[in-house]
Order: sequence, then structure tokens, then C-alpha cells
Amino acid sequence: MAAETAGPAGTAGAAGMAESGDEAAAVEELLGARLGYLLKHAQLRLAERAGPALSGFGLDARELAVLAVLAAGRPLSQLEAARRLGVDRTTMVALVDALEGKGLVERRRSAEDRRRNVVELTERGGRVRADAEEARERAERAFLAPLGEEDAARLMKALRTLAAPSRP
Repeated sequence: MAAETAGPAGTAGAAGMAESGDEAAAVEELLGARLGYLLKHAQLRLAERAGPALSGFGLDARELAVLAVLAAGRPLSQLEAARRLGVDRTTMVALVDALEGKGLVERRRSAEDRRRNVVELTERGGRVRADAEEARERAERAFLAPLGEEDAARLMKALRTLAAPSRP
């Protein structure tokens, strides 16, 4: 099965043949015990909710994350923003290009170091970010609703612990 891709019951593997219900259940049982598989598929389900909520603002989740990082304080260089978000430089350049094209951010020379550019929200970018954050929060609440408030809070706390930088 190494060459096949696992999916929901009734989907085709790499060989193009539909899995039977028994095969799909067996695959789900094997993969359902893997943390990476569960995290990835939970994220996919969340993206299915958040994507449409953000598309009305002309944003995707990564673009909104850039806006959020820029709104959190002083203007940042693209490299600083990339580090905070855990994305590579090339990805950050593409994200900032897209946001700049939408009029949501602007680049300018740093007052402290004229060799580098900083990125900051435009006035419009601040408004769009605030509205889009509300839509994101609603989508996340709907996604977490099956857990109930207490379990959702525990999940968020556990994920923050796991996502924190490693300590020696």
C-alpha cells in the first residue's frame, strides 16, 4: 500500500481503483492513530470552513496571518515577518506582493536602516484585517463547536503548548 494514497471511503488509491468500505475502514484505523494524520486532516476541515469566510475579503488564511503579524506592533522587515510566521523568504515575498497589490500593505525604507525595507498595514489593510479576523473567529468557533467549550479550550491550550518553541 506504500504507493497508494489514503482518502475517505470510496475514493481511489494511486492505482485508480475505488477502495471498498472494508479497505477504507482499515486504512482509517491505521492512520487514525497517527498524530500527524489527524492534525493534517483537522486542519483541512478547518480550511474548508475558514476559506469561504475569508474569500469574501479577498484573502486566504496565510495572507490574513501576515496582516495579523503586521498589526501586532511596529512595522517589520519581510524577513522578520517571515520568521514570526515560520515561512521562507520566497513565500513571504509572494504574500507581501499579493497584499501590496490589494492595497492592504505597503513597503518602505526603514528609518533605522536605510538598507532594508519594512512592511506595514495600510489604513484599508487594518480595516480589512479586523473584519476578516471576525470572520475567521466565527469559522473557528463553528469548527470547534462539536467539542464543546471546555474541550475546545483544552485543545487550544494543548496545541499552544505543542506549537511553542522547543526548550533545551
